[in-house]
Amino acid sequence: MSATSLVSHSAITSAHQHVLTMSSKEIAEVVQSRHDSVKRTIERLKERGLITFTPSVENPDIRVGRPSTIYYVNKRDSYVVVAQLSPEFTSKLVDRWQELEASQGLYLPDFSNPAEAARAWAHEFEQKQLESQRANQAEAEVNRLQGVCNAVAAQFITGMTPPAFCKQLNGVNIQQVNHHLVSIGALIKTKCGFEPAAYYRDRYFKVSFEEHNGTRAVLGLTLKGAKWLYSHYINKKLPMKKDWDGRTSHILFADS
Repeated sequence: MSATSLVSHSAITSAHQHVLTMSSKEIAEVVQSRHDSVKRTIERLKERGLITFTPSVENPDIRVGRPSTIYYVNKRDSYVVVAQLSPEFTSKLVDRWQELEASQGLYLPDFSNPAEAARAWAHEFEQKQLESQRANQAEAEVNRLQGVCNAVAAQFITGMTPPAFCKQLNGVNIQQVNHHLVSIGALIKTKCGFEPAAYYRDRYFKVSFEEHNGTRAVLGLTLKGAKWLYSHYINKKLPMKKDWDGRTSHILFADS
């Protein structure tokens, strides 16, 4: 596998700073795995809050007749992904990142020039201040979300249907929740209602049966499924009402 056969993605955020990312397709080549398997691993790690990624729709995949989505992750997160997929390939990933960084010609200031050295120092100082500010904001947001999660979890009852669970989430169009879950492949629409797809059955959804003018199936969330559904809400991936105010917050059942 040659370096030229791999595809990398980079963006310049300032005159002196490059932020490199690696595509899910390239990671698949490095670890010799299927691209869809790599993407599923990336999605699972994001759901657990361990990494972040930026999706990008590439040219249509002729084999399946629809656009192919590629994910881009930063250097740190690529190691987390590869560690999940194939630890023995970590050394190959290290080598590839060295090639990427070398190809970008990362900038080093001329410290013999007082003006350039001063600019470099000022830039580093500003970056540290910005990082500190972001860390404080991130900590505040984590504390806020933890409080929301605790309140949502306190109101969760095992077996609660997706629309019932979403009633406590500000702005969700609960009439469209199950149809949305069908559109992403989590549920299957049947004559009798909705059933979980094979991958999601027992992980995120449970099916029970009730005697009501005959036997009927009742779809309910597991606790893991509730967390999964809530992560979709936080990432604004659920169907929302037209008059939604844009806030992702919960509503106490006692207040509704």
